[in-house]
Amino acid sequence: MASILATSLDVVEDLPTSAKVAITVFAALLVGVLTWATADRRHTPYQLPSGPAWRPPDQWPPVVEHFTGRADSLAELREVFRERHRPRTQAGDAPPLVISVYGRGGVGKSALMTRFGDEIAARFPDGRLYADLRGTVDAPVRPEEVLIGFLRALGVPLTTDPGGPSELRKLWLTWTKGRRILIGLDNAHDGDQIQDLIPAEAGCVVMVTSRHPLFLLNAYDTQLPVFSEEQGVTLLSRLARDDRVEADPEAAREIVRMCDRLPLAISICGGRLATRRNWSLRELADRLSDERRRLDQLEVARRLDLSVRASLQLSYDDCTGIQRRLLRMLSLLTAPDVPGWVAGELLATSELDGVDQLESLIDAQLAESSGVDLSGARRYRLHDLVRIFAREPADGEDADGRGRAAVERVLSGYRRRAEDKAMARWPQDWGRSGRRAGDEAGDEVGEDAGPGVLEAFGEDADDPAAGGGTAAVMPVARAQTEAADWLNAERLTLIAMIDQARSLKMWELAWGLGRAFCSLCHSMRAYWSDWRAVAEIVCEAAERMGDPRALGIALLDRAAVTGGQGGRRTAGEDAERALVAFTELDEPWWAARAMRAVGMTLFNDGNIDRAQGYLIGAIKAFKDEKDTWWAARTQRNLAELRLAQRRPEEARELLEDALLVFKRDRNRYSEAQTLRVYGEVLGAIARDLLARGETRAARDHFAKAEFILNRAADRFRLRGELWEQARCLRAAGGLGNPANGLAELEHVRRAGEILTALGDSWGVARVELAEGRAHARLGRVTEAEEALLRAVRAFEDLGDQWWTARSLRYLGETHLEAGDKGRAVDPLVRAQDIYRTLGNLSGMSRTLDLLKRARE
Repeated sequence: MASILATSLDVVEDLPTSAKVAITVFAALLVGVLTWATADRRHTPYQLPSGPAWRPPDQWPPVVEHFTGRADSLAELREVFRERHRPRTQAGDAPPLVISVYGRGGVGKSALMTRFGDEIAARFPDGRLYADLRGTVDAPVRPEEVLIGFLRALGVPLTTDPGGPSELRKLWLTWTKGRRILIGLDNAHDGDQIQDLIPAEAGCVVMVTSRHPLFLLNAYDTQLPVFSEEQGVTLLSRLARDDRVEADPEAAREIVRMCDRLPLAISICGGRLATRRNWSLRELADRLSDERRRLDQLEVARRLDLSVRASLQLSYDDCTGIQRRLLRMLSLLTAPDVPGWVAGELLATSELDGVDQLESLIDAQLAESSGVDLSGARRYRLHDLVRIFAREPADGEDADGRGRAAVERVLSGYRRRAEDKAMARWPQDWGRSGRRAGDEAGDEVGEDAGPGVLEAFGEDADDPAAGGGTAAVMPVARAQTEAADWLNAERLTLIAMIDQARSLKMWELAWGLGRAFCSLCHSMRAYWSDWRAVAEIVCEAAERMGDPRALGIALLDRAAVTGGQGGRRTAGEDAERALVAFTELDEPWWAARAMRAVGMTLFNDGNIDRAQGYLIGAIKAFKDEKDTWWAARTQRNLAELRLAQRRPEEARELLEDALLVFKRDRNRYSEAQTLRVYGEVLGAIARDLLARGETRAARDHFAKAEFILNRAADRFRLRGELWEQARCLRAAGGLGNPANGLAELEHVRRAGEILTALGDSWGVARVELAEGRAHARLGRVTEAEEALLRAVRAFEDLGDQWWTARSLRYLGETHLEAGDKGRAVDPLVRAQDIYRTLGNLSGMSRTLDLLKRARE
């Protein structure tokens, strides 16, 4: 530049002196401008005010005194800060670190932000700025208002109008360049509100809190959950400031649960305890237990930090009209969680539209996804305090019945789905319209006779469903498995829906939904206590409806579960009432089912002579009705009775006839059930052969029985049919093969584990009996006595007299075989008394023979 200037002066030396001076001054100015323009000013910050009167701004709020329970969240933030925040000299053109913490109102987002900001304060020598953006109110703070406040805090002289948002943004970028400033933006409404507040300087860090995700570019988003129960109890204890929490930990946990584990709610409770020293934790828990008053108890003043209701109101007001309506309708349901289609029913729209609105409520932190269930459906739930809050406007706005109509749509949707699953699982239970009205599900029958007894384990099919041809086997089995998965996923929700239908006096829905639930439980032999409770509701609903046919079906459902749990007398009364009702209604198919139920109840109660008459009559009635499946099933039941009468050859003939039906129908499930009984019959024949000294023939029969029972157990195991697997294992453990005693004991124990897990108390008692007999065969008298006494107590608790008598008889026989005649007498006398009461002649005869031996 200097050489150019010199050359220029040589060229113009003939000009007047004044012109030369002007040219020289212009050239000097040009050199200055070019030098300034080409200088590297990227890392040269504007100078902040200096002097003893000025210090870097520190607007950071104070840390909450009782901050606790966020060790994991703090560790997460420390790790993010360590990995993603770089000093200026290493950052290059990297953007600043932006941390977005979102979560429910009152979950402690601001407390976490201030706590972490206090921890890293020393890393920001140029100050800490903070602004409450008030994004949860009707008039959020505008970004330009925040920028003006931040610039003034940094000492920027705004003596004139700084201009609009664009000019303020430029000033903000200019005055933050080269600085290390921590910026806290609390209660943001959305990403647009804070986008202009993020500096471009890598040395800065921005922390944002919001009630929903902001989806900011280059930001680290983390959701802050509610406390664990333990964390909530710790906070409550710190705030209460005495030993009341430690003295009553159960009440403390109850308080935390009723606070939905929300830190704000727990803090309010802790504050109440601190100011009311005369209150016990139980008293506060009792106050919170009334849902109508719970939000009143969780409010100190109508401020966000002192009222759960006020905090929820802000989130509610921020929703659209349809989202508020969905929230109100969801609050009317008593179910713990629901699948997405429920939202569509509540809004009377499509499932997809309903799910979209549910997802919006999740973004607003008013609902949450509780995961994907066993059937593959995503489930949703309301937070407890949100549900209580939403019920307040829902109750007030349901004067026109819209809420009741919405609930009815959901209940109807559940009824349709439950009936479809129940019919897929066990169509024979619905063969003569197990609904009050509707389609009948007929059985499909194949053509082939199928393989022999020992070759009967082919591809899986359904049952209690009957399959069609070979091509139909797998789809039907898959539908059955899906039905079981659906019940496992929906069980608690179904129970809540049935209870709600009852409380709303929607008796038809309560009956239909409950009837499908009972059918599913019956087919799976699972959830016994729930099954029994629902069966009671189904009976009540049928009586309220005044429908004798519905009542007859309900009585059979109740007889099935009460009889299965040892309540023979009640089961028998229900079955007999159903038989009378169906006979009067001229419903021969249902009358045959009731006849079979009466016979099975009598059989299981030890009244074998009367039982066989009902079972024989039911078989004839089913054949008259052309229902081969129920006829074959009842023949299997009669075969079990014949086995109890020690008439195994007759039992064998009945079973072989039934097997022909199930093989023809390609119903592998029912076939396997029948083969289980066939294996038990072969075992009884083997024991008789062994007693007669025909060792080789006995060994052959034991081998066939063991093969059949083990294969049947494996088949049920592969299908996930645990109850049926356990029955096969128990039967295999009771064969009495002297060469296989230890294996039989192991089979029994495995059966006990399965039945215990299923909650089948009667089945567990049967296992105790089988285990006692297995120990006795091994000569383990002490272990046998212990197991048999457990069986006696269990059957007595269940009120099952016949099996109590059998357990006592086997106990006496065990002592007798061990040579202890004196100890054998008492259990045998007790067994004889029970058999006499029952009128069980065969039991009396066997016990009398044992008593004679004991008294010799």
